[in-house]
Amino acid sequence: MRALIVGALAALQTVAASPQAVDSARARAAQPPAPQGMDGRLRTEILFIRTLFGSIHAPPPDSFRIGEQEVAAGVTRTGTLAVARGNLAVRGRVTGDAIALHGDVIVYPGGSVAGNAIAVDGRVRTVGGVVEGDVRSIRGVTADLLAHAGGRGAAGAAAPVSTWEAIKMVIGWFAILCVMGIGVLLFAENNLTNTVAALDQQFARAFWIGVLTQVAALPGLMLLVLGLVVSLIGILLIPFAVVAYIIALAGLLTLGFLAVAQFTGRVFFHGRADSRAVRLRSLFLGLAIYLGAWFLAATFLWNPIVGSVLRAVALAGCWVAVTFGLGATILTRAGTRREGDRVRKGRPVDDLSWQTPTPVTGVVAARRPVVTTKER
Repeated sequence: MRALIVGALAALQTVAASPQAVDSARARAAQPPAPQGMDGRLRTEILFIRTLFGSIHAPPPDSFRIGEQEVAAGVTRTGTLAVARGNLAVRGRVTGDAIALHGDVIVYPGGSVAGNAIAVDGRVRTVGGVVEGDVRSIRGVTADLLAHAGGRGAAGAAAPVSTWEAIKMVIGWFAILCVMGIGVLLFAENNLTNTVAALDQQFARAFWIGVLTQVAALPGLMLLVLGLVVSLIGILLIPFAVVAYIIALAGLLTLGFLAVAQFTGRVFFHGRADSRAVRLRSLFLGLAIYLGAWFLAATFLWNPIVGSVLRAVALAGCWVAVTFGLGATILTRAGTRREGDRVRKGRPVDDLSWQTPTPVTGVVAARRPVVTTKER
């Protein structure tokens, strides 16, 4: 009898607890899995979304769930549901926003989202479901904006520049400088020639003038702005003056670098006629020498030590070339004045300057006039 009574009580307790067990099992099934580990890059991307796109109202990184997530039919999820690196399938109801990063938000028949449905680097698909708020699909954000704005520095996981990309960049700059050089030879050949002549005659002085110009570039811009602030009209002209100053400085740097390139390449054509063809070949050869250092550094990009050394050498060489060229452009006033003219003006008259040149026989000596006295 005692055994029968104990068995009956146990059966009654099991039957009474069965509904609670079913409800707890259903609740555990409805809950999404625990969030997995989140790497630094994904955390940085979420932080940038919260900073740059305040209207998304994204939760903190720790509130995101990684991988595929689903809100089952008949289940209501309170608040915002955020998923990263996976799709968010909504078959039940979400009372807040449904956000997916690197995935899609899919609202199936019977599913509803009371807030906004947002997919970053994905898209929102309403397959018979209802989205009461806004539907937004944002693409190309994390691949471009986030990586360049800070993801690389913070997470260190951004893809580095490949060797082929670096080589293509060098080739592109070489083509641009060649086109600019041809344009200068066609439309400003005298300016380029006078700048090269200044490098011939005052090589060391051009370097130090270039260094002083680089040091005084920013203070000069500040003085220009301060001078315009004095008057009301000058304040209105400050943006135009700053742009004009930057354009003028960039033009001087470009003209000087092209002059140094031609000056360098002309060494290999020494003794030949100084024609336009020789100048063009000298310019191309000089550009190939300076850009060749960058090309060599790009080819060794896979080796951190050798690549860093070659990049340092290429950067130093280009800086020296730009400094010499900038000094030469300042000395010649952007190539409008030949430096040798001023030197020749102060040169003393030669003793043979009284000789008369003839086109046939060359220089024919003439008698120098002398003072004579007649004796009586």
